[in-house]
Amino acid sequence: MIQTIRDNAAQGRFELQVGDATAFARYRREPGQLVITYVYAPPVLRGTGAADRLMAGVAAQARSGGDRIVPLCGYARAWLQGHPAHRDLLA
Repeated sequence: MIQTIRDNAAQGRFELQVGDATAFARYRREPGQLVITYVYAPPVLRGTGAADRLMAGVAAQARSGGDRIVPLCGYARAWLQGHPAHRDLLA
């Protein structure tokens, strides 16, 4: 099943819907940057790779928009540092 990341600009977050649960990454946009302030996966999605898939989608969004990522959230920072293919996105 292919899951897509939704940019919910009204709430300032990227969302990944899995069944009835939603993982999300709160963000704010700054010139040339995507500031990730918080990544959340509900308990039912923890350990399923949902947050990993969400961050992969966030990275893809940043790359396609020509943005660098400022990971204020510890999970987002650890994810970017742990994925060499996306480290170039770190601001």
